[in-house]
Amino acid sequence: RPFFLYFAHTFPHVPLFASPEFQGKSRAGIYGDTVEELDWSVGQVLDALKQEGIAERTLVFFTSDNGPWLVMGDQGGSAGPLREGKGSTWEGGMRVPGIAWMPGRIRPGVTSEPANAMDLFTTALSMAGAPLPESVTIDGVDLSPLLFEGKPLPQRAFFYYRGDQLFAARWGQWKAHFKTQPGYGQSKAEEHEPPLLFHLGRDPSEKRDVAAAHPEVIAEIRRAVAEHQAGVTPGKPQLK
Repeated sequence: RPFFLYFAHTFPHVPLFASPEFQGKSRAGIYGDTVEELDWSVGQVLDALKQEGIAERTLVFFTSDNGPWLVMGDQGGSAGPLREGKGSTWEGGMRVPGIAWMPGRIRPGVTSEPANAMDLFTTALSMAGAPLPESVTIDGVDLSPLLFEGKPLPQRAFFYYRGDQLFAARWGQWKAHFKTQPGYGQSKAEEHEPPLLFHLGRDPSEKRDVAAAHPEVIAEIRRAVAEHQAGVTPGKPQLK
């Protein structure tokens, strides 16, 4: 029968813990040990799907909710070359890997197409043959053409919020920051006018602000933001 499983692991969130059989298994300390156990746990789910003979008819998507919690030091993870981490709208806080698995349907490979968690809702409805609700605006897109045929997704804007405040927006490889804040419990948000502008393809670490050289890109992103916000009803803030 059709089923939906949402499996929200606490690994590798602090406080870190690894079962005895995984302690000391990695060369990255307790953080690495928890990742080893997480890997094993996900493997158990995939093995169960194979044993039940339904792996070829089940889409599995593995991802994370945010980047590393940097104030926790080596127990909070690392964003590598990306700037900042959890609680910020810099790439280190927002960009995470996504792994899709469906034997016989999804070919092994790597793509740099940007997507977001809201796309999973739209993709699931598409695969189930269910119509999209017409009473609300659907922000996600169907990832099926990308996953099953390797087709690129249509270019679209991405909007980065902190609570009910729009901090940044992305269009193609361009990302504009209207406000920035390092992370939870750190300094207050700083507003930028004009916004900071980075080309993520050439500068994924967001180190070189090129807003002064590309006013036309800023104007295009502002138009996308205005169109987006015209169709948004602010909700009650969940962050103070």
